[in-house]
Amino acid sequence: MTVKEKYLVSGMNCSSCSAHVERDVAQLEGVKEVRVNLLSNSMVVEYDNARLIPSDIVAAVESGGYKAEKIGDPALDDQKKNSARENDSAAVKEQQEMKRRVMVSFTFSLPLVYLAMGHMLGWPLPAVFHDGINPLIFAFTQFLLLLPVLSANRSFFSRGFSMLYRRTPTMDSLIALGSGAAVVYSVFAIYMISHGMAVDNAALVNQYMMDLYFESAAMILSLITLGKYLEARAKRSTSSAVEKLIRLRPDTARVMRDGKETEVSVSMIVPGDIVVIRPGQSIPVDGTIIEGHSTVDCSAITGESMPLEVREGTRIMSAGINISGSFTFRAEKVGNDTTLARIIALVEEASSSRAPISRLADRISGYFVPVVILIALASAAFWIVTGAGFSFALSSAISVLVISCPCALGLATPTAIMVGTGMGAQNGILVKSAEALEIAHSTDVIVLDKTGTLTTGTPVLTDIISVSDLDDNELLAIAASVENRSEHPLSIPVRKEAEKSGIPLREATDFRVQFGMGISAKLGGKTYYIGSPKLMTDNGIDITPVIGLVQKLAGQGKIPLSIGTEGKVLGIVAVADTIKPGSREAVTAFKKAGLEVIMLTGDNPATAEGIRREAGIDHVFSQMMPEDKIGVVKKLREEGKKVVMIGDGINDAPSLVEADVGIAIGAGTDIALESADIVLVRSDLRDAVTALRLSGSVIRNIKQNLFWALIYNTLGIPLAAGVFYGAFGWQLSPMFAAAAMSMSSISVVLNALRLKFFKRMG
Repeated sequence: MTVKEKYLVSGMNCSSCSAHVERDVAQLEGVKEVRVNLLSNSMVVEYDNARLIPSDIVAAVESGGYKAEKIGDPALDDQKKNSARENDSAAVKEQQEMKRRVMVSFTFSLPLVYLAMGHMLGWPLPAVFHDGINPLIFAFTQFLLLLPVLSANRSFFSRGFSMLYRRTPTMDSLIALGSGAAVVYSVFAIYMISHGMAVDNAALVNQYMMDLYFESAAMILSLITLGKYLEARAKRSTSSAVEKLIRLRPDTARVMRDGKETEVSVSMIVPGDIVVIRPGQSIPVDGTIIEGHSTVDCSAITGESMPLEVREGTRIMSAGINISGSFTFRAEKVGNDTTLARIIALVEEASSSRAPISRLADRISGYFVPVVILIALASAAFWIVTGAGFSFALSSAISVLVISCPCALGLATPTAIMVGTGMGAQNGILVKSAEALEIAHSTDVIVLDKTGTLTTGTPVLTDIISVSDLDDNELLAIAASVENRSEHPLSIPVRKEAEKSGIPLREATDFRVQFGMGISAKLGGKTYYIGSPKLMTDNGIDITPVIGLVQKLAGQGKIPLSIGTEGKVLGIVAVADTIKPGSREAVTAFKKAGLEVIMLTGDNPATAEGIRREAGIDHVFSQMMPEDKIGVVKKLREEGKKVVMIGDGINDAPSLVEADVGIAIGAGTDIALESADIVLVRSDLRDAVTALRLSGSVIRNIKQNLFWALIYNTLGIPLAAGVFYGAFGWQLSPMFAAAAMSMSSISVVLNALRLKFFKRMG
């Protein structure tokens, strides 16, 4: 059986690291798919559990010098919620360990730099440390100050040389080579100083006194560790959306058991349980209210700031917070089936997925480290051959190795995707994959379903027009009394309007349905007819007074129902599936963005045309079956257009799958979650505009990150190699190279965090 499991992987520092982990696990027999996320230090593996067990996967990761630990899916039963907390705790522990390393590193590095460079800058130093008086004490003290820094940062060397030995060098390999070369050469210099003193060769002593690189090695490790610590702090805030969602659901809830109210763990709630909610409490699972009324804050799920009024019959979602009033509801979806759990799963999956644009970074980083090592060796060889001296050549090679670390390149895509999908989730927009996020912004055509997408999906009474001596209320009373016996959907809005207006209904007898035309019934001895003009004419009723009204209302996308009796037409009531608030605004926004907007509907041409005009849509296709809708989408794609299909996720499911990007409107039905690439929790078409804008913002952010990472390395490597030394005298010291490398990674993460200021439409 195929299973999907998540693992926490520690020790990864760059895209090369994540690529190696991914490759090692992918080579295992039975693995179908593996995705490694450098940003969240996580790995999702899909494999055949009949051919592979978790310990095999952990062993494959650890063989590369990294650590792996299987964790639970962060959906929300107690065990999984605890594993999510443990995951967060592990990240906090790793950050605290990095903070300790930073403190140790700078505690010894700063005195080391002061000692190594103080005499050159005229800083006060005890006479015993003056290099001209006792060079061996001066050099050996620097070596002793370096040892704690090396010890605190030994992981760079263990992982770096391990991966180098396996011929799969990573960023750690560059750091280990750079700082290691500085240490080895400096130790060699101590021996040469000792030899020079023994043979009384002052020139030799002075030469090697200038070739000590202990402070460079220490500051390389210290600055890179500081950069990693700051980066880790910034990275944690990029994943805050998922962490906030996980903490929304309470640990316990009160349910009715054996006639008594009992507090139980949320994981013990089963479908059918009666859950009691009081003011201030969080809703633990999905269900339907059976008693009471209240207002509920659903902003965490829907992104809607206004509280929702709920009463008997209202469906509620987990993670809502009860503001006032008390109610009981019947649990329907629990555990991993709740809306909150499924949203978390979607956000996590999207955050760990890869956009096609990230393949560029993967390809580059795959060749980058070996090429950098060759450039460093070539740089050192060039300067030695040209007579610049071994010290200059070594400094140049170390700078190349350090400044080239491809951290920024590896972080460019995942940081932006994680922040982007997190911001989408906070605004009720669930993006299922990074690929959908990348494609959406390049859309050419928006294809819209009508019912439930553009319109409310629930017919309402829009017009009451009397052409007789009856007033509107009397006409509505007749219509509602006759319709009260009908089961047709169009009867519901007529009855609801009468109930809302407090109009009493009369008892109807001899009720008849004339299929395709309407209904009739007797009220007080008179037979009344409600329906199409054909129903009227077939029963001898003159419809001349209402013909113009019927055509006008139909042209507005409404369904006019004529009312007549004893050869005379009394008036018209009109029913329509009205356009949602915001739909017109959304269509306008699509068109302003240069997109072609097409509506597909199963309605008749007249109704479809009325809705098209009211919404401002470019083209409409009416009387469409699901297979017809998918045909339209296919044709548009064959014409080379990028198509976004927006529907309610049920009868539109085939079209949602066929489109380049499928967007499901509504609170995530099962079909919507399975078929669509993006799910809009609120039933608001403006959120689709926001989704496209979010896509554009994320892709722009990724391109900015990739640009700066690539430009930084493109300019930094020649500077470090000394290309500009002959013309301008520019040389990048290893310490400045380390600082620049760390800042590049931090800048990429901070740039991605700018997406947190993204605002939705509406």
